[in-house]
Amino acid sequence: MDFFSAQDRARRKTWQLVALFVLAIIGLIVATNLLLAIVVAFSTTPEVVGGVSATLGAQSAETWVVISGGVLICIAGASAYKYFALRSGGRAIADMLGGHQIDPGTQSLPERRLLNVVEEMAIASGIPVPAVYRVDESGINAFAAGFGTDDAVIGVTNGTLEYLNREELQGVIGHEFSHVLNGDSRLNLRLIAILNGILFLGLIGRLVLHGSARSSGRRDSNGLPLIALGIGLLVIGYAGTLCGNLIKAAVSRQREFLADAASVQFTRNPHGIANALKKIGGAQSGSTLSNARASEMSHMFFGQAIKLSLGGLTATHPPLPIRIRAIEPDWDGNFLTGAPAGESSAAAEADRIVGFAAAAPANSGDAMNARDGIAARVGNPTPASLMQAQTLIGGLPRLCIDAAHDPFSARALVYAVLLPEDTAAADQQRLALAAVTEPEVIAHLVELESAAADLDNMQRLTLVSMAVPALKMLSRPQYVRFVADVIALIRADQRIDLFEWVLHRVLLKSLKPHFEGPAPVSIRYRDLEAVRPQVAQVLSAIARAGSNDTEGQQRAFAAGIAAISLQLNFDAAIDPNLTRLNAALRDLRAVHPLAKPRLIKGCAACALTDGATMDERALLIGVAATIDCPLPPDLTL
Repeated sequence: MDFFSAQDRARRKTWQLVALFVLAIIGLIVATNLLLAIVVAFSTTPEVVGGVSATLGAQSAETWVVISGGVLICIAGASAYKYFALRSGGRAIADMLGGHQIDPGTQSLPERRLLNVVEEMAIASGIPVPAVYRVDESGINAFAAGFGTDDAVIGVTNGTLEYLNREELQGVIGHEFSHVLNGDSRLNLRLIAILNGILFLGLIGRLVLHGSARSSGRRDSNGLPLIALGIGLLVIGYAGTLCGNLIKAAVSRQREFLADAASVQFTRNPHGIANALKKIGGAQSGSTLSNARASEMSHMFFGQAIKLSLGGLTATHPPLPIRIRAIEPDWDGNFLTGAPAGESSAAAEADRIVGFAAAAPANSGDAMNARDGIAARVGNPTPASLMQAQTLIGGLPRLCIDAAHDPFSARALVYAVLLPEDTAAADQQRLALAAVTEPEVIAHLVELESAAADLDNMQRLTLVSMAVPALKMLSRPQYVRFVADVIALIRADQRIDLFEWVLHRVLLKSLKPHFEGPAPVSIRYRDLEAVRPQVAQVLSAIARAGSNDTEGQQRAFAAGIAAISLQLNFDAAIDPNLTRLNAALRDLRAVHPLAKPRLIKGCAACALTDGATMDERALLIGVAATIDCPLPPDLTL
């Protein structure tokens, strides 16, 4: 699965969606103009056909412009309203479906297993661990929603937790992660907002009918035309609904096949997702939901969420047998029923504590030696990535894992991993922190310091990612205080080191969309030639991090520009607070997706020139995360 091509396809799909939306609007405008002409004719002449013809001919161009403008304003306003309602991203969808966030510290075995699977897959994908929501529905279904990886959420129904075992759950969650990584979840949110405008005329029709019904008892002479207008708008609204459902079906079906294939590729276990689909076929409720909002969000789910009409013409998902046979060509046609069989107490206890522990760490040497392969693996996790994530989690201290799952202790954990090894510097930063935060947090910090002292930078970043869902449960004032504490801690020694910069970038990139709303990123640069100075700054920063001598820095920089095929000038000047790097990355985030692989190749070549140091690897993670190119962990160990 090519991450960059998938991102580009998602952008092009958005423009195709806009084109379909424009065609639908034109049809609605024409239909509304004709409807109003008929209503006027009906109310002014007894001969309807002749009256319509005469009315159409008598209207001025300005009248048609006013009517068309009114329809356009209604549709655009309804779409803008819905988009504004969805501005919080995935959380808005979960709230609309009545979901509630699962406590990251839950000890319920089904919920703990689900959170462990999500954590493993997020870390394997190189993205922040998303918040997980539980929806009170008996059907077996799940969804991923969000404008990007930073505000994404995963939702599952009660039926999913009740009927699926771990490998089936892994298959479903792998499918949903594919939608997040490939940009489908962003497209799905835009689709909801756009289609809300198309459906708005039907709502106006209902309101007109309701108003005319209330006035009918008063012998209102305008009652009949109003009823005709209401019925007409209602018919147009239903036609818009049909158009909207056809658009959803056209956009969604093929992506479901791709997400199924990506899940198999990720987990290397076709039976997991195939058996989940079979259990949907064998369950009494299937994958359908009773929630009234399920219809407008039907294209976001793992399985068909609403009952089909028009012979499946508007189905947002391919039929179950076709999806299953695409994964298991020799399937015998029998569905599965019932909850999963009992599991060993040892397996259950492992999931209750830290999740599944891999037997051995992934062998990622080949990936590290192939610089071009690093760009190909961005947003494209493999079974080796999943195994490495499981190994990383399994090697973390239990005290730190528990702290990452608690909203209060998670703050102290972040402070603990930021404290430097140098005792004097740590004392200085601890004093600075004590001056701005609560005493209880300092008490937790003292407890966690020793547990985090021997962790390497990759383990520390893993813990920070695991802590993101708990940190998102903070109140807004707590979040503001936490960010201020982190900045004070980083600045306490009057300098910002590389790991502090990476952690700050990764942490705030994960939390800001939740508390402050997603920041839209527009594509301003088609290729790297347009941002040559910014590229030079990034490569220079990586080169300076990897070597203390000028010759080594120049050699690394030369390898980077050779991989990118650009003529750039090395900047040897120290960037003490990494302000030049921050400014460069803000612009590079707005580069076209298909131009980013060259940048990643250049960064990897620069970092790997003399064997990647831990600082270079950390910087590579920070750079990639900042420009929305998540790196799996088996590329950086």
